[in-house]
Amino acid sequence: MVHNPDEFHRGLDHLLAVEPAFAAVLERLGRPEPRVAERGTAALLRTIVGQQVSVAAARSMWGKLVGEFGDPPDLARLAEASDEELRALGQSRQKAGYLRSLAGLVRSGELDLDALPQDDEEAVAHLTRVKGIGRWSAEIYLLFAEGRGDVFPAGDLAVQIELGRLLGEVERPSEKWLRERAAPWVPYRGVSAILAWHSYNTKVL
Repeated sequence: MVHNPDEFHRGLDHLLAVEPAFAAVLERLGRPEPRVAERGTAALLRTIVGQQVSVAAARSMWGKLVGEFGDPPDLARLAEASDEELRALGQSRQKAGYLRSLAGLVRSGELDLDALPQDDEEAVAHLTRVKGIGRWSAEIYLLFAEGRGDVFPAGDLAVQIELGRLLGEVERPSEKWLRERAAPWVPYRGVSAILAWHSYNTKVL
């Protein structure tokens, strides 16, 4: 679990041993620190809010949502909120549906975030059955909220750009190429993504 600083830095050491190109990031910027999101429904709601918008926009939209529904959001109220109420808080009609759906599934017990499968791929598959939760959102949740250090969001644009640059690739690598290239980084592929965001100077959550 990379929420533990010692484990996180062991992951960095592993990456430096198998991929010396990563040393340039640490020389330039120093070591990143673990990024931690609170486990639970709020973190997953926040990933939905942050889909396809800038970090600044996501932060503003989340602030409006918790200003109206509480922090963490009141799931009963959120599940019953209208499109108009949520659109007034900056959510698209599509995201409004996703937020209500997630709130309802958690309230009904159909989705238990305290009992996700231990296997990372099974956990991703479990989460992506939820309307509005794609692979990226599931991986971001598992990496930051659960601290699963080998969960690798290789479809993230910044991760692709920065890891490609660090590895000397002229073109931005594909998700498929990056997943294959990352095989030696197991069981710390998620730490490589955090290193990429650190180098790219972007925040996800």
